[in-house]
Amino acid sequence: MTTELSIIIVNYRVYPYLDACLQAVSAALSTLDAQIIVVDNDTEEAKQIKLAASFSRVEWICLNQNIGFARANNLALKKAIGKYILFLNPDTSIRSNVLHDALDYLTNHPQVGAVGVQMLNGDGCFLPESKRDQPSLLGSLFKLTGLASSFPESAFFNSYALGHLDKNTVYQVPVLAGAFIMMPTPLIKKLNGFDESFFMYGEDIDLSLRILQQGFENHYLGNLSITHYKGASSKQDPAYLSHFYGSMIIFIKKYPKMYGGVLGIWFLQKCIRLFWFIAQWNKK
Repeated sequence: MTTELSIIIVNYRVYPYLDACLQAVSAALSTLDAQIIVVDNDTEEAKQIKLAASFSRVEWICLNQNIGFARANNLALKKAIGKYILFLNPDTSIRSNVLHDALDYLTNHPQVGAVGVQMLNGDGCFLPESKRDQPSLLGSLFKLTGLASSFPESAFFNSYALGHLDKNTVYQVPVLAGAFIMMPTPLIKKLNGFDESFFMYGEDIDLSLRILQQGFENHYLGNLSITHYKGASSKQDPAYLSHFYGSMIIFIKKYPKMYGGVLGIWFLQKCIRLFWFIAQWNKK
């Protein structure tokens, strides 16, 4: 029997969230043949053993250090046997219909390389990064300066999150969020998984763009939703600010044409470093 779906979850010290995530996934898989792989970065052995006893079908990859989101996903990808792959964050909770409906959508739309869904935070509020545009100099500046948040429904100021598009509708979009990305296994393997230059943050944008470069489309399924308790893993990492702003710099260097070439990159790097400094100062 062919395994339809491989679900890859990268955990970093958020075992209570992972427990709830695996419970929701298990319930959603009641009629679906699927493989679940958890990569446990910097494993806390006692907590991992206790959780593993509750989820016998889960395949565990336990690591003694945090190797980052991209590398950990790629490690699991080597073991994946499903026709489709779902990259899922451990701090998420899925509804019972989401996996089946997302799979059906991919099956019926062969031009689609990946799908994402509407994400809600723990309070039920929409997370705007569920759907995003291709990065640009202005869009990045508006995001960094807070103008995007001030004008959330503006196509100009909030191009970053495609604020003018209805959150409950299905759209073709450039960029999906890494907390939930489902795609055909042959495509992700052709792309060699995530770019491991990104330790954490930015790798989902890069993957989305590389899917487009292969001639496929990314679709946002606003009619399907999950809860994403955003930042649960980040809070466990004292270096998360460095990863966050550092990934921005890695990204703009990889895609210089999006930012107007050398001058645009120079200017944006200065802005990123300024906001990085401010964020670190405020953290003290």
